Parts: sequence; C-alpha cells; structure tokens
Amino acid sequence: MNTAHEPLAARMRPQTLADFIGQDQLVGENSALREMIAHDDVPSLIFWGPPGTGKTTLAEIIAAQTKAHFIRFSAVTSGIKEIRDVMKTAEGNRQFGEHTIVFVDEIHRFNKAQQDAFLPFVEKGSITLIGATTENPSFEINSALLSRCKVFVLHPLTTENITAIIQRAIASPAGLGPQKVQIDDDALQIMAEFANGDARIALNTLAMAVLNSPKNKQGGITLTKQVLVPLLGKKSLLYDKKGEEHYNIISALHKSMRNSDPDAAVYWLARMLEGGEDPLYVARRLIRFASEDIGLADSRALEIAVAAYQAAHFIGMPECSVNLTQCVIYLSLAPKSNAAYTAYDAAKKDAQATVAEPVPLQLRNAPTKLMADLHYGENYQYAHSTKDKITNMQTMPDNLVGHHYYHPTDQGSEVKFAARLAQIEAWHAKHDTDSPPDEKK
Repeated sequence: MNTAHEPLAARMRPQTLADFIGQDQLVGENSALREMIAHDDVPSLIFWGPPGTGKTTLAEIIAAQTKAHFIRFSAVTSGIKEIRDVMKTAEGNRQFGEHTIVFVDEIHRFNKAQQDAFLPFVEKGSITLIGATTENPSFEINSALLSRCKVFVLHPLTTENITAIIQRAIASPAGLGPQKVQIDDDALQIMAEFANGDARIALNTLAMAVLNSPKNKQGGITLTKQVLVPLLGKKSLLYDKKGEEHYNIISALHKSMRNSDPDAAVYWLARMLEGGEDPLYVARRLIRFASEDIGLADSRALEIAVAAYQAAHFIGMPECSVNLTQCVIYLSLAPKSNAAYTAYDAAKKDAQATVAEPVPLQLRNAPTKLMADLHYGENYQYAHSTKDKITNMQTMPDNLVGHHYYHPTDQGSEVKFAARLAQIEAWHAKHDTDSPPDEKK
C-alpha cells in the first residue's frame, strides 16, 4: 500500500511494542500490560491520558499481537445503532472462533445509554473493549462499565521520548529518510519542548518545518533554530475549562498559595489564564481563599481579593492578568489561618444537629404586643449601655452553652484577636454570676 501521502504521524505509528517509545510504566520489561499482551490475556481496558501519548497505538499493537479482529469506533460519530451493528459483527466473529477487540476513541463522549449498550457484550466476552479517553474515567464512564475494565494511565511523553520519536522519523525510510533531513541540537530541543508531551504535535510540527524549509545544495533539508522558531505558533497549553485539568490546576494554585509559594502560585495562575480560563472564575476563587486560608490573620486579604475581582471585571484579559498576579502574590505571602473556616465548619455541624433549637427569648425582637406578652425580648441587655461594652446575657441556645468555634492562631493579626478573646473570656469568668444591669434597650 502506498503511504507516501499519509500524514507523517500515521506513517510513523509503531507496529510493535519494540518500536513503541515511552510509557515504560505500562509496557516496559516485566510490566503488567506487557505480560498480558505476551500471554494473549488482555481484559477490557480503559487507556486514560493526554492526547498524543499512545492510546490508539497501544490498542492497535494489542490487536495485531493477539491476532484479534480489530474494530475501530469513534464516540464522536457513532450512536446506539452503530454500536449494535458492531456487536452483531463481533458475535458473528465469536461463532467462528475469532476474537474481536473493539477500540472506542474518546469513549467519554458516549452518553450513559450508549455506554450501557456495551455492557452485555463485555460481560459475555463477545468483545474485548478498549476505550481511550482524555478525561478522568471516574467521572466520565459509567461505574458498571468501568468496574469491568482495567484502567491504565498514560503520562505525557518526556522531552527525551519526543526527541527519540523525532529522530526516528527523520531517519526512517517510512518517514523523512528519503528527504535527507538534518536537524541541529537547538532546533531538536525546541521542537521537543514545543510538543508538550504530545507525539502527534511533534511529528506534525516536524512535517510542517520540512515542508516550509528550502533544500540545500546537496538536495537535503537542514532544520535550524532560525528556520524553526518563526514557524511555531503559541504553544497550546494542556487545559480544559470543563474537564479534570481545570480542577487540577485551580487546586494547584490554591495549595501553592496556602503553602506560601508565590512563584508556584503565579505559574499556575498563568497556566489557567493562558489556557483560556475566565479571569472572574479565578478571582472568585481568590476571594474564597482570602477568608478560608488567611481570614483574620490579615483582614486586608479579603479587601484585596475583592478589589482584584473588580479590576478583572472592569478591564478583562489580558490586562487584568497583572491585577490577579498582584493578588496571588499578596495572598501567598500573607500570614495563614483557617480559624474562620474551621469555626464555621464546627458551627455548621451543631446547626445541623440542632436545627429546631429555639432562639432564646432575650434575643428576639418584640414589634407587636402579642410578642411582648409572650416575653419576646425580655431580659435583653444592651451592651452599649455598659461600661465594658459586654454583658453576661446568654446568647447561645441552652444546649450549646460553652461551645466554642473560633480558635485564633498565632499568625498575623490573629495574635491581637486571641488577646481580645482572652480578655472577653476573663471578663465573663468574673461577671457571669452577677445580676443583669438595669439599663436595657
């Protein structure tokens, strides 16, 4: 078959595990998957990993090495009718003693009903299902189907892996060998890093560079840094605003700030913004962080986070990136306290456990005569009428008296709050047995 006009990535797709580069944790010597393939004992699988890491290639290698009938299936263009047609074919193959591997690319795009259509055939052994997904299978694949598949995680290829793939494509007769391509070390490094762990991007970039480079006097092509850099556009960052990577990176930003690492925090901020994230989403998370992780240790943190949100709203991207950066650095370097967060969490548990607990009468307003007759507001003590601006009036429900939720830390401004709290507690220890003051409001 003439493959000269096939894309370079298709021509260079490995046919055996010996040619497969990367994913040593899966297909290296004595690895579980390699042993399964060698013994022709491959169960239904889910390959989960970023684009261009070898999911489809591994499925085709498995089919070739196990001598199974291979049916490739796209979740983008297929529905339940196509699934049933494929299953019918697989059943026919099984009756003639031929095993069928059904490879479903982007299996996460199937809805629940479509995924369920595979279940009986997987359970009967009519097919071995191999699904490929860039999304977390825990969220995107039905638990019933997922429980019948073994999940293998593919990692982004390393720069060394990509370098080896490029060099093989340049030397291979099936690749660029006949075109006598040479590439200098700087250009090779740039191309490998630009690929961002994706072999398909690397090979497509290589093919584009060769296509746009003039031949030298010897009839060959030399790729240099000067030739390559103008051909490369902006790197496509791995970021999905609705997928798992969205939550991974916002988690990384939050935890870097919590760990007082401004450099890491600014990097993750840049990853989000340059990946196309809504700056207002980031700003909202910073507002939450200001109270959850800093709180009263630095009460200005919340003011700055709200101001950053307003700035992002006013001017948008790309200009607001510096406003968000300023906020992220401030929050990273601010003293940390989760006392407000833990105070609410503890109070919430009591509130949920005592949802019917009545408000003490002395804390209730009495706008009507009936309410006054029912003793609403009776024995209320107006703190401003006292010398110390504190009273010994009970403000907790009876069964929660003595419960404490806010425990200030020794960080930042909370030192002052701790001292004030101790002062209040000392006042109560001295006065709580006293009679209530006469003046009320």
